[in-house]
Amino acid sequence: MRLETEQIVYRDGDVRLDGFLAIDADRAGKRPGVLVVHGGAGVDDHARGRARRFAEAGFVVFACDMYGEGVTGNRERIMRHIGELRTSRGAIVRRVQAAIEILSSRPEVDGRMAAVGYCFGGMIVLEYARSGSTISAVVSVHGSLETTSPAVPSSIRARILVCHGALDPHGPMSHVTAFAEEMKNAGADYQLIVYGNAMHGFTHEHAVPGATPGVAYDALADQRSFLATRTFLAEALKQMPAR
Repeated sequence: MRLETEQIVYRDGDVRLDGFLAIDADRAGKRPGVLVVHGGAGVDDHARGRARRFAEAGFVVFACDMYGEGVTGNRERIMRHIGELRTSRGAIVRRVQAAIEILSSRPEVDGRMAAVGYCFGGMIVLEYARSGSTISAVVSVHGSLETTSPAVPSSIRARILVCHGALDPHGPMSHVTAFAEEMKNAGADYQLIVYGNAMHGFTHEHAVPGATPGVAYDALADQRSFLATRTFLAEALKQMPAR
């Protein structure tokens, strides 16, 4: 395997965005594309690492930038952008669509597309699905399940997988049950996996224990959720998992 990566500058209107592409250059033929949506920190080592893992699994992967230039690394600007995006599904859709266009333009992508989001990114991909997007599938991993505009019947076309930590204080079980009720009422094709003993951010292997209340790495939940995501994408995109 020869993994190639590339920094890609693109735009959402006047906003400059910096994404990260990963692809197995030794794999022949076209294949599905996977959009990775970062957590609150922006396109960091975690987002790039996830992009590499999905590329190794046989996808063309683009880790998109939801913030724009001069935001990552500035907590005040990050929190402002998160707040703005939480209250504007239209802004979310435009920014995700800008990244989808970059990914779909790759000659290696066969037209099949999915999005996987972590933490903040999990909220983003769920809102994208709620918008009625025609993307094949979305996966939220320890993401926020709340929304200010719940899905209505027949509004969701993407298949959905949610991987959630049972001990996540930022997403209590009341949010989980409300999400399940929302999906039921919308008639969505969804799956929900709750990992016992896992807290928020359970895929962040470099998280410092105790540094952020409620956030902790869980190797087993990380392993299980990645396998569950690959299996789900294989079904949703009609691609067998790599052996």
